[in-house]
Amino acid sequence: MTPVFLVLNSGSSSLKFEVFDAKGNGEPRRIRRGQFELDSKPRFKATNPEGEVIAQSRLCDGAGHQQALDHLLSWLREHDDAFSLAGVGHRVVHGGQNYCEPVKVDEPTLAALERLVPLAPLHQPHNLEPIRILDRQYPRLVQIACFDTAFHHRQPQLARLFALPRSMSESGIRRYGFHGLSYAFLASVFGRYDELIAKGRVVAAHLGNGASLCAIENGASVATTMGFSALDGLPMGTRCGSLDPAVVLYLMRETKLSVDEVEGLLYTQSGLLGVSGISNDMRELRAQASSQPSAQLAIDLFVYRICRELGSLIAALGGIDALVFTAGIGENDAATRAEVLRGSAWAGFELDPSANEKGGPKITRGSGPSAWVIPTDEELMIARAMRRMIGEVG
Repeated sequence: MTPVFLVLNSGSSSLKFEVFDAKGNGEPRRIRRGQFELDSKPRFKATNPEGEVIAQSRLCDGAGHQQALDHLLSWLREHDDAFSLAGVGHRVVHGGQNYCEPVKVDEPTLAALERLVPLAPLHQPHNLEPIRILDRQYPRLVQIACFDTAFHHRQPQLARLFALPRSMSESGIRRYGFHGLSYAFLASVFGRYDELIAKGRVVAAHLGNGASLCAIENGASVATTMGFSALDGLPMGTRCGSLDPAVVLYLMRETKLSVDEVEGLLYTQSGLLGVSGISNDMRELRAQASSQPSAQLAIDLFVYRICRELGSLIAALGGIDALVFTAGIGENDAATRAEVLRGSAWAGFELDPSANEKGGPKITRGSGPSAWVIPTDEELMIARAMRRMIGEVG
């Protein structure tokens, strides 16, 4: 049998997975990936590393995470290579104040992570559900939690504080930052592209349905746009980003919205979707921008906010050597990259249009700061943590 590391990223209506060869002690090698869509028509699809579909099927109506995991583990056992689990790694959005490194999950750890649910109510419960399911079925299986907040844990105190009473800060109301697995991966590969990026002042732009910027100096997080929750900072696919807190008070007091209604509004009805009234998908907005003014307005607001926040992070760094684009929009939308660089020309960026259209990796020219397109790999970061913590297998 072939020992493998299984990496899970669990959401409310999906379960994404990647399978890495666990043999040896070098860089984990990806051998399978796929996902379960757990909507009105639950389905499963798996591909090889080249993206070729190797398995797909329908699940029974109403299938959830339990049925998806049962299906996945059965598929792994019955696979031609007869995969056996050496461990399971999980992306967990929130590690709170205490978890700044990956951890092996035991019952006390899981209980502590469940106490963090109020800090990430739309993410944390779904991240933890597969851990609970697997722990019940396979209590001796090694499970490792890797945290999106961990990369930002050592930011300067001033970057983490809100101007609230000290007792609130001490109770955990502070800026945490997210997308840390993505930023940690980028920092680990900067040197492959340019040593100046690895040692210098970089703003990384993780632009997708969730979006944020992070100021990185010498490979460490200095400041980031997301704060107490993954709702803060840039406008996103369906999330509002930075918002005057008085707006929430007004909505509750004057329009009589409940806490749950406000939460739904800010997390699922705002952002690109809310402004455009059309879609949260940048591709669709680009396609309709010429005929639908609201689609163009949503794009313009997204770019404007990126440029404003980029300026604030350049100030936090005391200058900038490079800007790195990553994630779905950052890696694939040349128009957004071009608009951001043109809007930030004051900082010295000089766009190379041809390189940008080709997807880089370097998309600027001249003597000013550089800009790059670097694909992220959060799942590999989790697999690397599993390699370190579990050790050589096979």
